[in-house]
Amino acid sequence: MENFALILLAILIGYVISRLNIFSKDAPTILNQFVIYISLPAMILLQVPKLSFSIDMVIPIVIAWSVMILSAILILLLSRFFSFSREITGCLMLVSILTNSSFLGIPIINAYMGESALAYVLVYDQLGTFIALATYGTFIASYYSNKTQLTFKIITLKVFTFPPVIALITSLFLMGVEFNPIISKVLNSFASTIVPVALVAVGLQLKLKLPKEDLKPFSVALSVKLIIAPIIAIGISSLFNWNNQASIVSIMEAGMAPMITAGAIASMAGLAPRLSSAIVGYGILISFITTGVLFKVIS
Repeated sequence: MENFALILLAILIGYVISRLNIFSKDAPTILNQFVIYISLPAMILLQVPKLSFSIDMVIPIVIAWSVMILSAILILLLSRFFSFSREITGCLMLVSILTNSSFLGIPIINAYMGESALAYVLVYDQLGTFIALATYGTFIASYYSNKTQLTFKIITLKVFTFPPVIALITSLFLMGVEFNPIISKVLNSFASTIVPVALVAVGLQLKLKLPKEDLKPFSVALSVKLIIAPIIAIGISSLFNWNNQASIVSIMEAGMAPMITAGAIASMAGLAPRLSSAIVGYGILISFITTGVLFKVIS
């Protein structure tokens, strides 16, 4: 319950600060930069080296990447159908695809399925969502935020000089390495700032009443993320006849709210910051209901 309370309180604090004009207009950008350049790399360095691989872990990886790829294709088609701008398309390609698989995934799945299911949550998060965030997320932010033609060389350079990617590559070489307690404590301290800082930034940009022009992309984004994505996961599980704890966890993860950090990247890249914050903020609130319904359907 404390995780849910933190989510709601952080968004509320950001919203109240915005209404009272306490912070400068640059505050959301500064907070998002802190998350992307400091907090997220710290979490990657802390968590990825702890992973151990087994055959049973394949299911979350397959479902995670299949859902993201198919959802991205769907967003591209819908964006073209509705004639969304390049900025809005880039925003949706981030917040509609990347799922909140850890901070929301861990407490929600623990509440519904118990601690035995959390190993699959970590695999889905680290080998699915986190890798996608560091690679796909960087590519999308670079591609859609740049007004000029990007070459493969420029995009590759941006990807491999992005702090989360550097942290991911470094952490893969540290698999199985046990950090000194002091290093672990420092990394944990920075990593723990991701959620409150990113959510306060979301609250700072959250508008309770969306402009009329944002309603359509807002509806498309949350329909794909909260409804269509878990349906895709159910279809993949049925296709391979997967009906076990790993598949149920993966379906639940596919239906989680948009990733907070995806919203932070979209905002920092100038990809419809107001819209991305609304999708993340409202998506979190709505997902408390949709994940409950989803679990009843699949369990």
